[in-house]
Amino acid sequence: MSEPPLLSIRDVSVRFGGIVAVDGVSFDVPRGIVCGLIGPNGAGKTSLFNCISRLYRAERGTILLEGEALLDKPVHTIAALGVGRTFQNLALFASMTVRDNIMVGGHCRSRGGFLATALQLPFVAAHERELAERSAALIASLDLAAVADTPVAALTFATRKRVELARALAAAPKLLLLDEPAGGLNHDEVDRLCELLVAIRRRFDLTILLVEHHMAMVTRVSDLVVVLNFGRRIALGRPAEIQRDPNVIDAYLGAAA
Repeated sequence: MSEPPLLSIRDVSVRFGGIVAVDGVSFDVPRGIVCGLIGPNGAGKTSLFNCISRLYRAERGTILLEGEALLDKPVHTIAALGVGRTFQNLALFASMTVRDNIMVGGHCRSRGGFLATALQLPFVAAHERELAERSAALIASLDLAAVADTPVAALTFATRKRVELARALAAAPKLLLLDEPAGGLNHDEVDRLCELLVAIRRRFDLTILLVEHHMAMVTRVSDLVVVLNFGRRIALGRPAEIQRDPNVIDAYLGAAA
C-alpha cells in the first residue's frame, strides 16, 4: 500500500468578485519531494499558495495536510500545524538582527502565552533555549554565521533571502512553501540556491512546494511539476514530461510554437 500524500488539494476554487483566480484545482504532493508549481503570470499560483497558508479563503474545495483539513483552521494555527512559508516580497523585520528574525519564526511552536512569557515559567525558558539552539543550527546550515548579529537592513538582497528561508525553517515545518525564491537573484546566486534547497530538503526531511518563474531552477530541483493556466491545472508530471507537454508549450509560447 502506497504512503498517503503529505498535501492533498481537491477541487479548490478562489474568486475575487467576478474574477476566477483558481478554478477547481486538484493535485497531491507526496512526502519528501520538491513539487514545482508553475504557470504564466496570473495563472493562480500565488492565490493557491495563499489558500494553503490561509491568507485567502477558498470558495470551495479541500486542502489536507497529513489528512487534516486546513481550510477550517484559524490562520494563526497554520504554522504550528507544520506549514512554513516564504514570500515573493520579503517580510523580514529590517531593524532586527538575523538571529532575532530567525527566532521569531520559531515562536509559533511556543506553548506559552503572554502571561507565561512575562512570568518566565520554566517551560517557557526551556522553549527559548531550544529555539536558540535551533536558530544557531540554521545560521550555520545556511551560512549566516558572519552576519548573525547584523541588522537585516544592512544585508544584501540574496542574503536576506537566506534569512527568510531560515526563519521559515525555524518552525520545523513539514511542508515548506517557497514563493519565487529565485526572484531578483543573479545566475550564480540561483545556482547556490538550487544546491541549498536540495541540501535542506534532505537535512530537515522537508516536503517543498515551489512557485517559481525561473524554469531552469524548477527543472533542476523538482521531482514533480504542476502547471496552472487561467486558474486551472493543465499538466502534471516529471520535469522532462512537462517540458514536452503541448498544453504547457501552448500556455507559455502560444499555439504557433
